[in-house]
Amino acid sequence: MRLLHFSTCIAICFAGWTLQTANAQVIPLPDQGKLLATSGVSEVEGAAGGGITPWAVITGYGSENSYGANAHMTQLNTQDYQLTTNGVAIGICDKLELSLSQQTFKGSKAPLDKLNLNQDIVGVKLKLSGDLVADQDNWKPQIAIGAMFKRDKSISGLEALGITNVKQLGAKDDHGTDYYVSATKLFLAQSLLLNGTIRFTKANQMGLLGFGGDQHDRYQAMPEVSAAYLLNRKWVLGAEYRQKPNNLSVDHEKAYYDGFVAWFPNKNLSFTLAYVTLGDITVFNPTNQRGWYLSVQIGN
Repeated sequence: MRLLHFSTCIAICFAGWTLQTANAQVIPLPDQGKLLATSGVSEVEGAAGGGITPWAVITGYGSENSYGANAHMTQLNTQDYQLTTNGVAIGICDKLELSLSQQTFKGSKAPLDKLNLNQDIVGVKLKLSGDLVADQDNWKPQIAIGAMFKRDKSISGLEALGITNVKQLGAKDDHGTDYYVSATKLFLAQSLLLNGTIRFTKANQMGLLGFGGDQHDRYQAMPEVSAAYLLNRKWVLGAEYRQKPNNLSVDHEKAYYDGFVAWFPNKNLSFTLAYVTLGDITVFNPTNQRGWYLSVQIGN
């Protein structure tokens, strides 16, 4: 029955154009049936969740009989680097999520002041069980599985060092896939959300420095955790941790941390501001990178 309902919902969302007149077609509008803030925000790789880790939530406010979509712009600045992410995502029947995003990473301190990296990411997420709101009478979390298909473009700004591809930094590939499973539990009475994610990855710095390396070239299970407290219906305060693999000898990769505040003025707009710690990015610049993160999401 669940499979039949899901198939019917997809048909309505994508092929259910209904002729109203001889020259007019109408697509059903999203019902925005989910509670405010329960769709999360756009994670830095495009999936619905927190700022640096995906959650089991499905993007948008469409209920199990509808859909939702959004676009996001994210800027992350540290002392010596800037990361920009732009993307779009759609949630179908509060069951399936599809996302597309692009990351641009730039340096501002010599010898990496002209560094420019670009990565495209296609994401898919499927909710397997549980419901964030309905399961308040038990400990069962909402559970989802997902994948992120990533591909690097050529490196620019390091020609003086003879580097034009991430493989010249020791990476084994310039493309790869992250797989993850997330469990998210919302305790409405306590205004508390907890999330745990296990990511199976070979990505170096989310894939911006390629996949695999001269130290390791195998999938590793990396834990990611989030905790968020709902100050009220529109304001959320939280913190996140994301463990990283250490595949490259030129990059002593460290875990990511952040502390964030998110504001949801309505179901069409959200803002996330965070303080982030990324560790040192490469041996060419051993400074521990700290800075701010701002993300704006527009959708329904």
